Amino acid sequence: MTVRRQPGAAHSITIRTSYPNTVGMLGQITTNISAAGGDIGAIDIVSAGRNGMVRDITINARDDSHAEILKKAVSSVEGVTIVNVSDQVFLRHLGGKIEMQSKAPIKTRNDMSLIYTPGVARVSKAIHEQPESVWNLTSKGNTVAIVTDGSAVLGLGDIGPAAALPVMEGKAQLLKELVGVDAWPIVLDTHDTNKIVDTIKLLSPGFGAINLEDISAPRCFEIEQRLHKELAIPVFHDDQHGTAIVVLAALYNAVKVVNKNLPDLKVVLVGVGAAGVATTKLLIKAGIKNIIGVDRLGILDRQKDYGNNKVWKEYSKITNPHNISGQITEAVTGADVFIGLSGPGVLQIEDVSLMNTNPIIFAMANPDPEIWPEEVEGLVEVMATGRSDYPNQVNNALCFPGMFRGILDARAQKVTDEMKMAAAFAISKGVPENHINNEYIMPSIFDTDVADQVAKNVKAAAIKSGVALKN
Repeated sequence: MTVRRQPGAAHSITIRTSYPNTVGMLGQITTNISAAGGDIGAIDIVSAGRNGMVRDITINARDDSHAEILKKAVSSVEGVTIVNVSDQVFLRHLGGKIEMQSKAPIKTRNDMSLIYTPGVARVSKAIHEQPESVWNLTSKGNTVAIVTDGSAVLGLGDIGPAAALPVMEGKAQLLKELVGVDAWPIVLDTHDTNKIVDTIKLLSPGFGAINLEDISAPRCFEIEQRLHKELAIPVFHDDQHGTAIVVLAALYNAVKVVNKNLPDLKVVLVGVGAAGVATTKLLIKAGIKNIIGVDRLGILDRQKDYGNNKVWKEYSKITNPHNISGQITEAVTGADVFIGLSGPGVLQIEDVSLMNTNPIIFAMANPDPEIWPEEVEGLVEVMATGRSDYPNQVNNALCFPGMFRGILDARAQKVTDEMKMAAAFAISKGVPENHINNEYIMPSIFDTDVADQVAKNVKAAAIKSGVALKN
């Protein structure tokens, strides 16, 4: 079954066209674009003369190959010349997406004396004599290090630190825009666990918290655990815990749509990596008893030999209470919820038909989900993805800004399960009870009230857990 996906901004192109200034030319161009499945976002005049017209036409495509089809559709109109084609995504990344800005001007000798030498020496001496004052006298208390080795970036895999940098810049931008936290990407050119741990420890004095990002399993577990023990500032692995939090938040509201209860659910989770393990543990803490994990070897059960994979061994002991075996098909039979944290095309329509009545599907692989919403239209009661161009975006961006704001505001020493649960609850409450429906189970990422509420809940939970140094 071939399903035509909807065009979106992630593949937006702007085609600069030149053509004779005659009646009907623009209509021919737009007709061809429409016939080719393009979604026109804007038409702008660049120049207009008696004999000729130059226009920029911005079009949303489905993917790169569809963009090529749209170019041909435009150029096929007689008299039209394509002057230039620009990719809106790449234009937004030219020169990077973040920058450092100063909070105080340096315009005079007096400014220089106050901000740098000789005045700054007094501040350094004060911090030396009273180390805790670094939180008030520097940017440390509002700064997060986003650290990656580029080994598990989105759904792209091990693409390296340089290629991971645009993603880390995006996270830094969201932290600044949504909650005013200053964050800086730190990409490490090593996969060595000891080197990563040592590097983070060495750079930690300049930051109030550490955001681990896109580090592959199982190394990410060891790195996080060691840093929890060895650092005096909190460490939050967003791929693990951020994912877990937003999934739980989405599930809180999804079950209201289908009139089911968390403890009664049969949940199938595909992709038992960092995010899958953390999500499972948080769902168990929330009261879900029947979770079946599936990975490349099939269903994880207690009879399999997982060799040196301690993560899977431990996972199999806390999941699959009926100890069933097989592949995805066996797992999803009678399931209420499918959670995909794996890769594109993993779930088939035939598998969906085996699920329980009013099934819930969270297909969260990025950029391409385990199954496309168009494929299961009419078969699924609640459908969610990690993408912004479909309803019900279940994305970490709903969690980590408010989480770090709350962490920093509380001067938390570590992140507890209670803080994670508090964040999930706050996100779910971002959708008013009387507005929850099958296409509205998650609030908008741009609803700053949500991030603020997450921060407040996280801070309160940190205080209650006894890990906060500020009230």
